[in-house]
Amino acid sequence: MRTFDLTPFYRSTVGFDRLFNLLDQVGGFDAAPGYPPYNIERTGETAYRISVAVAGFAEPELSIELKENTLTIKGEKKSAETDSAETLYQGIAARAFERVFQLADFVQVKGANLENGLLHVDLVREIPEAKKPRQIAINGGTGTVIESKPVETKVAA
Repeated sequence: MRTFDLTPFYRSTVGFDRLFNLLDQVGGFDAAPGYPPYNIERTGETAYRISVAVAGFAEPELSIELKENTLTIKGEKKSAETDSAETLYQGIAARAFERVFQLADFVQVKGANLENGLLHVDLVREIPEAKKPRQIAINGGTGTVIESKPVETKVAA
């Protein structure tokens, strides 16, 4: 249940819509359903993997879309197959779903594969050279050109 209203902020700000939407999502106000379950793993220093359990779905029934920094995974079962068998109990969920993930800046999708009922989406964070921090040499007032060198950064595990 929402205990505060962000509507006045939507009216008085321009370009911060995404920020307030993220606040709503973090606060659990627009809580996403738990289907299908998923894992997010770090597979390297700048590599990640999202694994979504999509048992019962075939490749043509799944779609992955990346728009700006939003990764959307959708699954929609095709019409029921015409089998002569009658289903007495259906415990395997086959309902349509949509999972949305907000990606950080400079995170790119490298590929996806479907294996053993799990959809794996591989991601990598590639920061452009122009955005990396640079070490600037201090000029002693001589009026010469200053050189800059890239700074090596390490991500804490």
